[in-house]
Amino acid sequence: MALPKIDKLSLDELKTLQKQVAKAIDDFEENQRKEALAAVEAKAKEFGYSLADLTGKAKGKAKASPPKYRHPENPALTWSGRGRQPAWIKEGLEAGKSLEDYAIK
Repeated sequence: MALPKIDKLSLDELKTLQKQVAKAIDDFEENQRKEALAAVEAKAKEFGYSLADLTGKAKGKAKASPPKYRHPENPALTWSGRGRQPAWIKEGLEAGKSLEDYAIK
């Protein structure tokens, strides 16, 4: 592979090259991870297991918790009660409301 004479490149060309190299490295590492995962899954399958069976982890994302609270004026805004409180809950609590005022019945 012929490398450019980097001492002859402009700053813009160097920055473009830097971005291309970073992307190439990321792509290479991602492909390596995929190949390693495929190899491990194939080996587990040889023994009659899935990778999830061996690691105790289920594939896919965790199921979202159902909403427990709803915005009184905009029913599209909900909160499960887990994680950070949304701004509309914080504002309501500061205004003297309670979580019960937002509870979905």
